[in-house]
Amino acid sequence: MKEERKRGFEVVSTYLTKDINLPKRATHKAAGYDLEAAEDMILPTFWKQVLRYVLVELKQWIFSSPDKEDLTELSTIERILKPSLVPTGLKVYMQDNEYLQIVNRSSNPLKRFLALPNGIGIIDADYYNNEANEGHMYVQLINFGLVDQHIQKGERIAQGIFSAYLISDNDEGGVAERNGGFGSSN
Repeated sequence: MKEERKRGFEVVSTYLTKDINLPKRATHKAAGYDLEAAEDMILPTFWKQVLRYVLVELKQWIFSSPDKEDLTELSTIERILKPSLVPTGLKVYMQDNEYLQIVNRSSNPLKRFLALPNGIGIIDADYYNNEANEGHMYVQLINFGLVDQHIQKGERIAQGIFSAYLISDNDEGGVAERNGGFGSSN
């Protein structure tokens, strides 16, 4: 009789030939599985982007008429404030009443000035093998330091902690099936 799989990690098909490590716990009593970056990335410093924007806007303000408005200002600011999505090359499977909590490594803010802008990420059980991206997990990071940070392939960037959840007495089980990838249940 074949044993039922309960929870674990798999490499997504587009990364099968890219030497992706499956997450491991660092010690016997560690709660989190270390998640690694699947490729090299540069995480730009938030402040350099903001300063560049402010200087460009100040120059335009000085040399333009006061009644001229830039309609793209809001989208430019939103693009600056957007976190970077670091691919893991992984997908995760689990039981229906479980989720994977993505949390920051304790050394990231202290040593590298990297933070998860949403505090924690949640990977639901129905994210596994979704049609939009096969359930590929990404880690959102923002660099609040003064210099760009180079993330290297294989570098530990976050931790994943499996958790069970409870539902309320009158729970109706949600109103829809997942029909998208990252951030699709909003």
